[in-house]
Amino acid sequence: MVSPAWVRCLFTRSKIPDSVFQPRPGDHEKYGGDPEQPHQIHVVTRIKSVIGRPYWEKKIIRDLGLDKAHRPRLHKNIPSVNSRLKVVKHLIRIQPLKLPYGLPTEEEVSSTFLTAKGELVFKKRLKPVEQKEIKS
Repeated sequence: MVSPAWVRCLFTRSKIPDSVFQPRPGDHEKYGGDPEQPHQIHVVTRIKSVIGRPYWEKKIIRDLGLDKAHRPRLHKNIPSVNSRLKVVKHLIRIQPLKLPYGLPTEEEVSSTFLTAKGELVFKKRLKPVEQKEIKS
């Protein structure tokens, strides 16, 4: 029989390396950035099928607009939406919305699109150059 005092000393903090207790520098970036300033908008994508899932999960998926797989949708990072996302977290992928080029202006909104990595980018449309008359 093993004494409880002997087992307890095997799992003390002194035996566990200090690196286990230190936060890793990439953790916040991996899970969505700085916890002190959370992102404002989620990019939610359904990655698994709802076939064979309970009716309440199907209803949440339909209400969130995730009827089609691999089509990203934008949702606010608020408690009411987060509680619904938590119920179907095994069926979806949640990423923060990234704005690599900043917020688009009114003219650029029509040419924006959302990438699979959760980045909102816009295509620059070329404007026609005015042709000058050549006098000879």
